[in-house]
Amino acid sequence: MKSDNVKSGISHAPHRSLFNALGFTKEEMQKPLVGIVSSYNEIVPGHMNIDKIVDAVKLGVAEAGGMPVVFPAIAVCDGIAMGHVGMKYSLVTRDLIADSTECMATAHQFDALVMVPNCDKNVPGLLMAAARINVPTVFVSGGPMLAGHVKGKRRSLSSMFEAVGSYEAGTMTEEDVTEFEEKVCPTCGSCSGMYTANSMNCLTEAIGMGLKGNGTIPAVYSDRLRLAKHAGNAVMEMYRKNIRPRDILTKEAFMNALTVDMALGCSTNTMLHLPAIAHEAGVEINLEIANEISDRTPNLCHLAPAGAAYMEQLNEAGGIYAVMNELAKKNLLNLDCMTVTGKTVGENIKNCINRDPEIIRPIENPFMPNGGIAVLKGNIAPDSGVVKRSAVVPEMMVHEGPARVFDCEEDAIKAITTGKIVAGDVVVIRYEGPKGGPGMREMLNPTSAIAGMGLGSSVALITDGRFSGASRGASIGHISPEAAVGGPIALIHEGDIIKIDIPNNSLNVLVSDEELEARRKEWKPRKPNITTGYLRRYASLVTSANRGAILEVKDDNSNI
Repeated sequence: MKSDNVKSGISHAPHRSLFNALGFTKEEMQKPLVGIVSSYNEIVPGHMNIDKIVDAVKLGVAEAGGMPVVFPAIAVCDGIAMGHVGMKYSLVTRDLIADSTECMATAHQFDALVMVPNCDKNVPGLLMAAARINVPTVFVSGGPMLAGHVKGKRRSLSSMFEAVGSYEAGTMTEEDVTEFEEKVCPTCGSCSGMYTANSMNCLTEAIGMGLKGNGTIPAVYSDRLRLAKHAGNAVMEMYRKNIRPRDILTKEAFMNALTVDMALGCSTNTMLHLPAIAHEAGVEINLEIANEISDRTPNLCHLAPAGAAYMEQLNEAGGIYAVMNELAKKNLLNLDCMTVTGKTVGENIKNCINRDPEIIRPIENPFMPNGGIAVLKGNIAPDSGVVKRSAVVPEMMVHEGPARVFDCEEDAIKAITTGKIVAGDVVVIRYEGPKGGPGMREMLNPTSAIAGMGLGSSVALITDGRFSGASRGASIGHISPEAAVGGPIALIHEGDIIKIDIPNNSLNVLVSDEELEARRKEWKPRKPNITTGYLRRYASLVTSANRGAILEVKDDNSNI
């Protein structure tokens, strides 16, 4: 046992004395030490039930012969952090979570881990940590929220943000907004559409690190507690068989995850997180492969915000395994990949039927013949830009219009809500990238304002920031290189004509190369508006969005 480094032999008597202080018995010290990473807190709705999930995991671990020990991980609620300086501190927590979990797990020599995350950066941060630590590890999330019900329709958090835009446009009363406010988030859990949290929890199943139902069983269902107990059992079986994350997180597994991503129509944030997780596992993902996978993968699900279906319906339809079984019919998955069940993907998904062909379209009758996400390139985005294609209305798949340029999110929102943005415009929000933000804020406020103002089918938005999974419309984010490092998005002028061609994966400003080069010579770097604390360190280390916004320290042997 790895934990023998802190438990066995006369030299470790001081260590055992500290375990005695914790109340450990001699019998417990002879068992494998299983860390349960709990992201429970009282500020994130997706995490308020995780204490109960953790208790169930502990029972499962103990029942299967392990000694469960809980330690914490942080989590930020993106919805509460949205639209103010707090959003600069969201993406950056992914690395804090990975780093702190690595520190705790290694310092205390855990033999195995169960990760209990739920929301946006928490899931990828713990997947990154799992790849680094590489002891047997299972994931079990807190589960999705049930959809709200307003005026006879299912609703979710994105409806709430759009309601504010509708109020600003004069098409909704304050009483209407209040009704949405009171009903769109009716339970604990990660917000109920295919937003980033649910996207990542679903992809944890697809990549083989979570049990069946991890991404879709609602937070308030007792099935979620049973799943947690099974996760505790499963990690002990992995321990006995010595199945580790890097046995699971192979290149083929990441290709499976990208394929399921395209079929589900996941959040564009997966294009940040999957490369970052892969990097920790020693696998490099070039975003260009996303288009190759998208070209051959039909879009089978239209969950909110792309459609009117919600996570509880996907669960009833058969969940992620049913989606994967549809994909397997056309040989789109590698079925030989190992998973936390100790079985292969093919063994796991066998006989997982599609119970609702309207929620999960059969492979022969998809919503779209290609995947839900597209990576665009052009003279605005030489490296890449990302759009959730499945959430774009047909008339905006190709769009040409004048640039309305803003150097921060707040200025753009003010222009949108005061009627200064009109049909045909292309809103450009820059200096919001990983370095320039710093922190690469989500742009749910401006995208929701555009939709709420009735401009969702006539106005596009491009940014070197990113979008919430709740965003919809012709919203193109992750523009790389970003403005802060002199990327071409920094050279766009008010009124320049921008051409978006999503079917052909292109994004260009209709300005000559000579003119862009002349503008580049005039461009001067801008100082970030936060230059202290963690964000200062983050900005100095973070790479571009097309590389997953990973942190990178350049090798420097000058002092050796």
